[in-house]
Amino acid sequence: MFRATDGIVLPTTIIGSLPRPSWYSESLGSRSFREAMVNARYREQYIDAVSSFLRDQETAGLDIVTDGDARFDADVGGHSWFSYAPLHMDGFSGNFAYKLKGGRAGISTPRGHILHDVLEARLMPDLTGPVGRGTLDYAALWKTASRLTTKPVKFGTITPELIAMGVRDFHYKDLRGAMNAIADALNEELNELADAGCPVIQMEEPQIHLLAAKGLTDAVLNPDTMVDLFNRTVKGLGIKTEVWCHTCWGNPAQQRIFDKVQSYAPALEALNRVEADVITFECCSSGGLDLDAIGKRIKTKKIAIGVVDHHTLQVETPKEVATLIRKALEHIPAERLVIASDCGMGREGMSRRHAFHKMVSIVQGTNIVRRELGAPEAVCLAADDRYSLVENG
Repeated sequence: MFRATDGIVLPTTIIGSLPRPSWYSESLGSRSFREAMVNARYREQYIDAVSSFLRDQETAGLDIVTDGDARFDADVGGHSWFSYAPLHMDGFSGNFAYKLKGGRAGISTPRGHILHDVLEARLMPDLTGPVGRGTLDYAALWKTASRLTTKPVKFGTITPELIAMGVRDFHYKDLRGAMNAIADALNEELNELADAGCPVIQMEEPQIHLLAAKGLTDAVLNPDTMVDLFNRTVKGLGIKTEVWCHTCWGNPAQQRIFDKVQSYAPALEALNRVEADVITFECCSSGGLDLDAIGKRIKTKKIAIGVVDHHTLQVETPKEVATLIRKALEHIPAERLVIASDCGMGREGMSRRHAFHKMVSIVQGTNIVRRELGAPEAVCLAADDRYSLVENG
């Protein structure tokens, strides 16, 4: 169901996270969000942080906004993106260090590499009992942001396979069983979120493209199984809200996790079968490598392309953004094209100012192409010369 993107030519957004303000020092930890919001200091800092995220996006002129993933703590490499769900769901307990063996997912990097720091900071609970929703509080988080803006607020969540692959399973002792149980609990939570009025629910990083790129044909870890798991997780959402499937190639501490640029081509047939309205693709970092293939294979869903790179502090110019959009339009019709960032910009390595100006470039570059198409442009207060502090003459 197209809700947030309906009726907008080249709607703009970011994938989700934004760099935390330096004064946002409170942490949620394993407390429930509702419990933490009882504390006056946490409540003030959280609401002020979300307000700052929303205002930056509004000032840039984005059409669809996010809460900046403000629920995540200031962890090394954005660890909270992995740990928030298991720390707040039923069935998980403890806090255990990452091990290269023993069932934990991830990549192996040597000491001295920045991604090794990310591994050293990876603490996850064990799966020790039946999985349940627990205190995810997705609806409460979305409501807290939505009452601060009139723009549609997109809400994102990690997918069940990444939770199951990242913990030791002492209960189900079966990866497929664990993934399905987590999917069912998330589905219940997400349906409540949709019923609350959330216009966009974004499923983040289903492993379809990563497994396809690696050529894995394991009985459980393969693209077809991941498609079934995705559809199980979003069951019932499509008639209530706009469902997005977000794919990228990783960004812990804003780092690349592959030595070479990866191609989506091996995964496109499988991605075409996910029950999503919009699929996002990391395109800026690859220079639009797969746009031709994407346009040929994804024919009915909307396609969101990343036009700014979350790995680099270099701010793309509006002209560069416009050039990539024009390249996408050679393969994807304007009515099915959405403009976004490659991935989140809040995984530890970027400043608020860099992220803000990347958002401004998204809107300014999109406005260039909208102008060429004769479509309405978005108001971008950040680029309005009337408000410059530098005097002319």
